[in-house]
Amino acid sequence: MSDAINRRWVHIAYEETSAFTEVYGFVGSRGTVNLEGVLLEPREPRSRTVFLMMHPSSTLQLLPLPSALAQAGHAVMCMGSRYAKNDTPLIFEKVALDLGACVRAAKEQYGYDKVVLLGWSGGGSLSLFYQSQAEKPTITQTPAGDAVDLTAAGLIPADGVILEAAHRSRAQCLADWIDPSVIDEHNPDRREPEFDLYSPGLAVRPPYPADWLAAYRAAQLRRVRRITAYVEETLETLRRRGGAEVERGLLTHRTMAEPRFLDASIDPNGRPIGSCYMGVPEAVNSGPVGLARYSTLRAWLSQWSIEHSRADGEKCAAGMSVPLLAIEHGADDAVPQPDVGLMYHACASADKTFHCIESAGHYFKGQPEQLAQAVGLIGDWTQRHGW
Repeated sequence: MSDAINRRWVHIAYEETSAFTEVYGFVGSRGTVNLEGVLLEPREPRSRTVFLMMHPSSTLQLLPLPSALAQAGHAVMCMGSRYAKNDTPLIFEKVALDLGACVRAAKEQYGYDKVVLLGWSGGGSLSLFYQSQAEKPTITQTPAGDAVDLTAAGLIPADGVILEAAHRSRAQCLADWIDPSVIDEHNPDRREPEFDLYSPGLAVRPPYPADWLAAYRAAQLRRVRRITAYVEETLETLRRRGGAEVERGLLTHRTMAEPRFLDASIDPNGRPIGSCYMGVPEAVNSGPVGLARYSTLRAWLSQWSIEHSRADGEKCAAGMSVPLLAIEHGADDAVPQPDVGLMYHACASADKTFHCIESAGHYFKGQPEQLAQAVGLIGDWTQRHGW
């Protein structure tokens, strides 16, 4: 029952210096980072372990999983990063600092003995990125060359990591989803007909031929790299000028042209075909809200560039040693089917467990049984570890 849960507003603040303010308002006040979230706790008995959830750019407390876990007797802290609901300027290295502040607060301020990172969706690669840097920090600057020293940040490693319907990385998602038909970034109506996925005149239809699909993927990667080259060139131009202009905004058209949403034979699972987690793929592709639609130059390198972004779940999993629970959703309409398994197999921990919840969609929408399975898997795993 919902009245068996205490919900507390959480505010975590810490000092940070920055060359310029990245985000609007109080959360990005110059010199101080302010993070907000909600702590869900069962009234009785009090758990000594907390599941810490953070997504790079979203808030998570309204998802069904946190409340269901709390109703089952678990404590859940849902925290937003400094970029909550605005990923335009998002720098992953700084999100790692935000998550580190929350891990520290969970232990030192809120008195939890164990902190388990519960990485849902985009929070999965974030959790693995954080954990790998907390265990063996190496990063001292962003991909754009700005100082962000994770080696001196005193990041506290989490005691365990859970992946729930998690993708490998934001950069990999963009590389898989971006529309390769666009040949002019300033005029999205100039397109290459061979790769115009939604055109009635496209010569191929699902199931797409393997050679065409390989050429399509290669064209997607070329487009991402063209944008990255533009970003690097522009940043270098601004540096050479030496003035007060140090950053610019970037608009990227058409970023939802993923063939797997139209072709059930690509990474097959139980997802509905002709739709995706954001709605109708063709509408999302050209709409104002889409993956990487708006970005700063620095944010592009940190979160969207396939060569530069460090928050790659598969690579980061190889750099962590704590217990891992990986849960795939069998009908995920957002995360590619192989992703959870790839991160699970890459994980260096000797203590790792994998489960697939058959027919589960990305959000458990209208799926109380599948939601209950997830809660049971997490509870059993936690109990086995004595947490």
